[in-house]
Amino acid sequence: MSAPEKVDGRSHRWHDHRIARRQELLDCTLAAIRRHGHDIGMDEIASANGVSKTVLYKHFADKKGLADAAMARYVETALVPRMRDAMSDYLDEYHLTRAVISAYVTTVATDPDIYIYVHNNNAVSGDHDVITAAEGLIAELLAGVIDDTFAEREFSTVGSMPMAFAMIGAVRLASHWWMYDRTMSVEELVDYLTMMVWGGIAGIARSGGSAARFASEPHPLTLEG
Repeated sequence: MSAPEKVDGRSHRWHDHRIARRQELLDCTLAAIRRHGHDIGMDEIASANGVSKTVLYKHFADKKGLADAAMARYVETALVPRMRDAMSDYLDEYHLTRAVISAYVTTVATDPDIYIYVHNNNAVSGDHDVITAAEGLIAELLAGVIDDTFAEREFSTVGSMPMAFAMIGAVRLASHWWMYDRTMSVEELVDYLTMMVWGGIAGIARSGGSAARFASEPHPLTLEG
C-alpha cells in the first residue's frame, strides 16, 4: 500500500491568500466603479486598490478579465443573494413573481455604473460568457422554484428550465433597455414585466404545464369584464 501524498501546507495557504486577495481587489474595484462611474480606467482602479497596474495584472489578465471577475463577484455578493431572498419569501405565486422581478430590476438599477461597465467591456470583446453564466445561475434557482410550485399542483415540470431562462432573459433585456432609456420609473418597469410574466404563468397554469395541451386549445385574444 502506497503512502498517502503529503499536502503542501504552504501551497494551500498561498492559494487561499491569493483567492482572498483577489476578492479584496474586486470589492475595491466595485466600490471604485460606483464612486467614479462606468468610464473608470485601469489607472484609477489600480489607484483605488492602492496598487500598481502591474500588480493588478498579476491577478487579472486585462481590463476585460477584470470586468468579467467584477461581474462574477457582483452576482455572487449582490444579485444572487437578493434573488434568493425574494424566492424564499412566503408569498403567494403572484406576489412571489413580482418580488423576484423587483429584486433583479432594483438591484441592477441601484448599480447602473457596474452594469454598464461590465456590459461595455464585454461588448468590445464580443464575449458575453460572464453574463450568460450569471443568467444560468439565476435561472437554475428560478427553475427550482417553478419545479416545486408545479409539482405541488401536479403540473408537468418538463418545461421548468426553458421557462426560467425565458423569464430571466426577458427581465434582463428589459432592464438593459431601461438602463439606457429611462423613459419610465423602476416601479413602472417592474409593473409591466410582472404583467407580462404573470400573464405567461397564468396561461401555463391553465394548461397544467403541458405544452401539448396548450397547443391543442384555442387562444382567442378576448377582453373579459
